[in-house]
Amino acid sequence: MAEFVHLFYKCIIIRTSRKKYLRVIKLLVLLCAMLYGVYVYSTYMKHIHIEKKRELLEFQVITTSHYNNVVYQSPIAHLYHQKSKTFKRCTRNPMRLFVIMSMQRSGSGWFETLLNSHMNISSNGEIFGQKNRRQNLSTIIYTLDKVYNMELVTSSTKNDCSAAIGFKWMLNQGLMEHPKEILDYFAKRGVSVIFFLRRNMMRRLVSILANSFDKNAKVLNGIHVSHVHSHEEALKLSRFKPTINVTTLESELGKMESIAMKALEYFNSTRHIIMYYEDLIKNPNKLTQVEDFLKLPRMKLSSHQVKIHKGPLSENINNWEDVNRTLSGTTYKRYLRTDY
Repeated sequence: MAEFVHLFYKCIIIRTSRKKYLRVIKLLVLLCAMLYGVYVYSTYMKHIHIEKKRELLEFQVITTSHYNNVVYQSPIAHLYHQKSKTFKRCTRNPMRLFVIMSMQRSGSGWFETLLNSHMNISSNGEIFGQKNRRQNLSTIIYTLDKVYNMELVTSSTKNDCSAAIGFKWMLNQGLMEHPKEILDYFAKRGVSVIFFLRRNMMRRLVSILANSFDKNAKVLNGIHVSHVHSHEEALKLSRFKPTINVTTLESELGKMESIAMKALEYFNSTRHIIMYYEDLIKNPNKLTQVEDFLKLPRMKLSSHQVKIHKGPLSENINNWEDVNRTLSGTTYKRYLRTDY
C-alpha cells in the first residue's frame, strides 16, 4: 500500500513538472513569435520610410516645379560674362555654370552628348575621373575653378559662343565626401545642378556587370568600349547576360537608392532640375526642359550613341528566375516589370 501511495505521488510530481515544462516551452515559443513580429514590423517600417522618402522627392518634382514639373529655382539667376584665357568667345553672351550629378551606367554619357550637340553648351565630361583632381578639397576646388574660369580645355570645349559651361560629376568621385564645402562653392559661383538618375536600379546593375565583363572580354575587336555608336556593336555587347548574385541583391539595390537620395538631400537647396533616364528615353522632348533651365534657345539635340540593353529584364539576365523569385514580394519588385 505504501509503495502504491509513493508511486501515485511520484506520478503527480512528474505530471506537474511536465506541465511546468510545457508552460515554459509555450512561453519561449510566444517570446520568439513576438521577437519575430517586432523584426518583421521594423523591417516593414524601414521599407515604408525609404518609400516615403522616395515618394516625397518625386512628389516635390511633380508639385513644386516651375519648368514643367522638374525644376527648382532660386530667386536669383547668376550670369557671368567670363573671359577665357584659352579661347575667344562672344562676350555678349551671359555665361551659365552647371554640373551634371549622376552615377556610372545611368545614361549620363548619352545625356551629355545630347547637351553638347547644342551650339551654346560645353559640358566637359567626367573631369573627376582622374583621381589626382579629387585627392582632397583643395584639389577639387582648384579643378572647379579651372572648369568654370574656362581654363580647362577638353574635346567638348567650344571655341564659339558658349553660353553654358559645366561637366559631369559622378557621386562616387569626391562629391559626397565634401557636400557642405561644395554646396557653398556652388552658391558663391551660382552653379546650377542637373541631377541625371535612373529610376530602375536593377537595369543599372545589369549595365554595370555587363560593362565590367567587357573590360576583360573586349568583345569589339579586342577593345573595351563603354558606349557604342551602331546597332551591330550594341547587339554584340548585349549577347552577354550577367548572372546576378541574389544573396546580396537587395542590399546592392538599397545602397544604390540610398546614395541617390543622399545626393538629392545634400544639394536640395541648389537651383536644380531632376531628370530621369527612363523618362528621357520615352519622351526626348523633355530635353527642352533642360534648355529652358539653362536659359538657352531651344535646338534639336542629337547623339550618335546607341542603347545596348533593350527589352524586358528577363531577356538580359542569365539567372532571371532566381532574381524574379528574390525580388518578388519586396519593395524592389517594381524593378522587374518596367520596360522601354
